[in-house]
Amino acid sequence: MSDGPRLPGVDGEDDEDRIVCHVDADCFYASCERLREPELRGEPLVVGMGYEAGDTIGAVATASYEAREFGVESAQAISTALERLPRRTAYEAGETDDDVEREETGYYRPVDMDYYESVASEVREILHDCADTVREVSIDEAYLDVTERTAWEVADGFARHIRDRIRREIGVTVSVGVAPTMSTAKIASDFDKPDGLTVVEPGEIREFLAPLEVDLLHGVGPVTARELREMGLETAGDVAATDPEPLVERFGERGQELYDRARGEDDRRVEPKGDPKSFSRESAFAEPVEAPDPKYELIDTLAAAVADRAQREGALYRTIGVKAVTPPYDVNTRERSLSGPIDDPELVDRIARDLFTEFESDPVRKLGVRVANLEFVAADQASLESWERSEDGSETDASDELSDAEPDSEPEPAGDERASGQSSLADFS
Repeated sequence: MSDGPRLPGVDGEDDEDRIVCHVDADCFYASCERLREPELRGEPLVVGMGYEAGDTIGAVATASYEAREFGVESAQAISTALERLPRRTAYEAGETDDDVEREETGYYRPVDMDYYESVASEVREILHDCADTVREVSIDEAYLDVTERTAWEVADGFARHIRDRIRREIGVTVSVGVAPTMSTAKIASDFDKPDGLTVVEPGEIREFLAPLEVDLLHGVGPVTARELREMGLETAGDVAATDPEPLVERFGERGQELYDRARGEDDRRVEPKGDPKSFSRESAFAEPVEAPDPKYELIDTLAAAVADRAQREGALYRTIGVKAVTPPYDVNTRERSLSGPIDDPELVDRIARDLFTEFESDPVRKLGVRVANLEFVAADQASLESWERSEDGSETDASDELSDAEPDSEPEPAGDERASGQSSLADFS
């Protein structure tokens, strides 16, 4: 590692002491669809838009590994995907060419971001439980600093615990890369997909990176890879061994970054991307439950847990919500907005119970409680009592201060997305 100056505020921490995990979901949208429809497991599956009759524009959002074997790729035109992998429904209706076999067809499903966000929120809860610092990069990947949670001697076991827990509790697969730096951990998570686990220990980074094609370097896309090859640089080892000046001349400041990353030098720290927008806790039953009592007992437990986390994080909240997942995998959310930010665990429990009443007689697979519209302040904690007075100082019934409404900060979905009583899941992530 470089012996140059360190970033301010790191107190001389040795870079090689850091243990960074990069957790990356495998074909996340497809994995989510398979949660809803287990019969899709092992089948070629394409998630995208524009494949229905009459649609003229569309693209592939995610292709399962089985679909990729037919040449279907993310961001591909849906028309190309359909040529390479006809729809199974078209085959069964006798609408494909005679020479097309059933095994050469696949399933297509539309993008359902609300549902994917719901699953992602469950994954994030596990990540935050396993690490002190989490940087959420996108819906399906995150960096974790687990330096204080494990040691290099057992880092592989710790990473395996994260991977296996997500698969066991959520039902989706992820690949995990572990390294002393963020960029190397990112490369390591891609090294053995799907369901992979790659650990690059201190002192092994240069050896691990050297044989990799330049395309695999963190931040290198097709255009940059082509330009690097034009310079005679085929592998990360070639980039690491070259004079950095030509790289800087060609790519500017990015050229120095490419050179550093190829040598395994990356002094970035895992830092959260701003304050979280919500806290939630969810738990599933072993099988759907119809009796009200077990469901309300779980609501109490989840409400206490989410309120406790908000207190520990120093957060006030304006919105309280519940989620009820009914068979086969119908996700229902309800929430209530308050007149001002509070910290009141008893109120969280009371409102969560009240919001859940419409589902108390339904079979339920999973429950969740959420607080949102967070404010992180250093002021005294607020409680329900502080909102029981109107502006003129007169007493008012606290229940009058509550209203069933979406948070003001969230846009209303277009069209009929909330048909059949289901709320948007984007507000429950």
